[in-house]
Amino acid sequence: MGKLEGKVGVITGGCSGIGLATARKFAAEGATVVIGDLDEVNGPRIAEELGGLFVKANVTVAEDVEALFAQAKEKYGRIDVAFNNAGISPPDDDSILKTGIEAWDKVQNVNLTSVYLCCKAVLPYMLEQGGGSIINTASFVAIMGAATSQISYTASKGGVLAMTRELGVQFARKGIRVNALCPGPVNTPLLQELFAKDPERAARRLIHVPMGRFAEPEEIANAVAFLGSDESSFITATDFLVDGGLSNAYVTSLESDFE
Repeated sequence: MGKLEGKVGVITGGCSGIGLATARKFAAEGATVVIGDLDEVNGPRIAEELGGLFVKANVTVAEDVEALFAQAKEKYGRIDVAFNNAGISPPDDDSILKTGIEAWDKVQNVNLTSVYLCCKAVLPYMLEQGGGSIINTASFVAIMGAATSQISYTASKGGVLAMTRELGVQFARKGIRVNALCPGPVNTPLLQELFAKDPERAARRLIHVPMGRFAEPEEIANAVAFLGSDESSFITATDFLVDGGLSNAYVTSLESDFE
């Protein structure tokens, strides 16, 4: 039996990157998966592959988010895990001196407001059934300043972390755990696209990671599965770092330093 056997998990942004890796991990661990995403081409195919459900949802629209969780509850009878993972990091989100209000608002809506909407929608179902696990995707930049400025992204992830802590404390005695996943840089299409346009930016990020590489999506998915499972039953209201040591590194030694 898998660590998520019999559980129902809802994943936003489940058609690519960390979300897709997590959907596959959940299914492999015995969970029934509901994917909320805008990708109507790949979403139904992925859901069918995993034996789950795809719901087209714009996570910045309250009605879409409510419908996503309502359909999951109606079809499967419960929601045990909510992985609120949808997010963006567009190139026009840069230094505060360069980032316009339109770029700021867009990132805040997708990265922070969507997490608020998802938590607000799923909590009544979890309260009704007497428990559940919510995992909100924050970032290592919620813990420390980023080497490459992305002001709205950083602020949005800080907001996710603060909101998660409050919800984790508020609902702990109701059997609901709420944790913030804080990945370091991950080898996803989003990161690949960003760094293909700016190799120097990629190099500046990579040099700070003690392990000398970016994470693979499957490594982050393993952490999400742990937080969604009963194995993490005494973990709530925390920032769960999966960053290859980045947030605790002062300087990174090169292999040549030890030769």
